[in-house]
Amino acid sequence: MEKLFLVRHGQSLWNLENRFTGWKDIDITEVGIEEAKKAGIALKGERIDIAFTSALIRAQHTLSIILDVIGNPDIPVIQDKALNERCYGNLEGLNKADTALKYGAEQVHIWRRSYDVVPPGGESLKDTYNRVIPYFEREIQPLLKQGKNVLIVAHGNSLRALIMYLEHLSPEEILEREIATGFPLTYIFDEKFHVSRKVS
Repeated sequence: MEKLFLVRHGQSLWNLENRFTGWKDIDITEVGIEEAKKAGIALKGERIDIAFTSALIRAQHTLSIILDVIGNPDIPVIQDKALNERCYGNLEGLNKADTALKYGAEQVHIWRRSYDVVPPGGESLKDTYNRVIPYFEREIQPLLKQGKNVLIVAHGNSLRALIMYLEHLSPEEILEREIATGFPLTYIFDEKFHVSRKVS
């Protein structure tokens, strides 16, 4: 049975500083490096045939560490901006607490935790879903159906969109889902390509 492994990148500098990151290309911290190593340890012994990641350094760096830890640094890696984090537009780089003071905590909560409300100049989670899922169906799903095990290292919201798709969750259900940094989720598929088991 084919396996799909999902990992959110390790802690980034702007995660640490409580800033909206989105498409800004910010690397991981020392804590993020350790989280990536732990993800690699958790995946050691699993067969991984190909890996996908975003166009952003924090996901790429996390993936590189994972592949080094599992002792398989030479597997094919495909980078694509379709797997990028949700774009936060004009909010990117701003401190989340300061932004709440400026716009009101309720408005910031709506921008962060609604499914189809777009922050200024950015994307909603629905927008993110609408770029992640076609890419998954076109580029990744066929590989799984060929019997390959796939690792995706990406971001909180791009993975949230994918989890919504895989688990058939409603917008309300997915918005309640927290995805820890550096913690692998494993999806196992049956012969009809339905998720038969999730290991977390």
